[in-house]
Amino acid sequence: MNDPDQTITFSSIKNGDGSYILRKSDGLDDAWTSDDFTADEDNPTVDRAAAFVSLAFIAAALKRSAWVWCATAVLGLLLGYAIYTKFPPAYSATTSVLVANNPNADSTQASATNVALATSQAVAGKAIQQLGLHQSVSSFIAAYTVTASSNQVLVFQVSAPSSSAALQRAQALATSFLQFRASYLENQQQLQVSLAQQQVTKAQQKVTSVNHQISALSGQGATPSEQARLSDLQAQLTTAESALTAAQQNASAAVNTGSSVTDAMVKGSQILNSPTPVPHTFKASKLFYMVLALIAGLAIGMAIIVVRALVSDRLRNRDDIAEAIGAPIKLSTGQVGTRLLPPLGRRSGRRGLDMERLVAHLDGAVAPSPAKRCATLAVVDVDNAPDVVPAVVSLAVSWASQGKQVVLADLSHSAAAARRFSAKGPGVHRTRARGVELTVSVPGRDEIAPVGPLPTPSRPQFGHVNPDLAAACAAADYLLTLITLDPVAGGDHLATWATEAVAVVTAGQSSSTRIRAVGEMVRLAGARLVSVVLLKADKADESLGVLAAAQQSAASRTL
Repeated sequence: MNDPDQTITFSSIKNGDGSYILRKSDGLDDAWTSDDFTADEDNPTVDRAAAFVSLAFIAAALKRSAWVWCATAVLGLLLGYAIYTKFPPAYSATTSVLVANNPNADSTQASATNVALATSQAVAGKAIQQLGLHQSVSSFIAAYTVTASSNQVLVFQVSAPSSSAALQRAQALATSFLQFRASYLENQQQLQVSLAQQQVTKAQQKVTSVNHQISALSGQGATPSEQARLSDLQAQLTTAESALTAAQQNASAAVNTGSSVTDAMVKGSQILNSPTPVPHTFKASKLFYMVLALIAGLAIGMAIIVVRALVSDRLRNRDDIAEAIGAPIKLSTGQVGTRLLPPLGRRSGRRGLDMERLVAHLDGAVAPSPAKRCATLAVVDVDNAPDVVPAVVSLAVSWASQGKQVVLADLSHSAAAARRFSAKGPGVHRTRARGVELTVSVPGRDEIAPVGPLPTPSRPQFGHVNPDLAAACAAADYLLTLITLDPVAGGDHLATWATEAVAVVTAGQSSSTRIRAVGEMVRLAGARLVSVVLLKADKADESLGVLAAAQQSAASRTL
């Protein structure tokens, strides 16, 4: 049954107990009753009324649309790979620098000063110039951190697009920091020497001034006031000379001791270890990016499926469908129509069995015809003509292979069944295909409600019957009609094609309003809705699709 065009050819014999025995071309007999049931294992669901009290509803919805969340998961996986490739995580490298501080200064303050120097624009600019980079100083500073692991050790951690670039930048930063700090310390030492020299000069000027005043008073008379003034000046001279001595000592210390301390600080500061790359954590790995994107895509796909299932008004439950259409569901099958990929293994055999059961059920729905009239059956597709066409074609071929005269009327929108017999264009065609000969009728495009050959005395006639169609049906044993009912055109013309109808519904494909409209149109046309066939039935659906007694009574009164 992999080929959607494959036809099942068999004959059916009705037993007294209401069952049908189908004789296939290979001579084997298989029997099914119209109440047989095989649930589709691929599409489980549950009663919608339990959607908010059971996780089975969500699980069923996810399994039905597994291809959606699988596709979103794969898309997320590819997106994660693309993001990692386009914006890879930065590589890092670290290096440590030993800093010799002034033993006479506060170590905590000295450590804070070193960190401030390392993260200054001057150090960053010097490193950029050394590396030959073309980027702003602020962006370069943002790509590295400096921490004081102790009062004498600074740790540089630098980020870069590649591991080698991170190592180069760490080395350049450490070198630039040591060079800048050495220059900074030398400038500070020179400033201290300059200040000390200024103090010596100022003290020397004071001593010279006092000496000049003493010399001026010594050449004058020795009056009491002059003697007192001279004594005061000599005291000032002693003080000035002491200040000069202290200033000279400070200047000598600034030159000698300060210079040696600065040299010790500069020479004692060095890079402790060569830059080393920082191993990537799992969060920065390609696998993490792809797994995270995969999970995100999976979650988004599942959320879409669950929300769509909760807000959808499409019916899947047998009882819901039977209640909406007003007729019992007498047959449930799995997938019987066309699929993008052919089924494999057990699914292939199950699909073929379901097709045989569907054709047998349609054959059994045909009521005995009055004398000199052909038996009629209308198969009403409910938004699923592609799934119904193979069964209708197989039934028509089966009847024709038994030597019966068959008229197949394709009133569906696509006329796919007529095309299976190479019937091109509207009209009545006598065709021979698949080893049998039968008549195919296709209405014209302007025939919104095409009229069939059956008389309807209680209803106004829609128009004239095609004479060729009337002649073909007069000589036919079976009139099989595939019809799509449209609320815009109505369904009254159905009574001119068949007295019995079987509606074929696909689980989860049509809304309750659409299904209810089809049932009402069949009843208003005066045809008898024999049964409903449910395709792609769900395994977890435990309802029977049987109408309540009150509903059955009302449906009978309507008919």
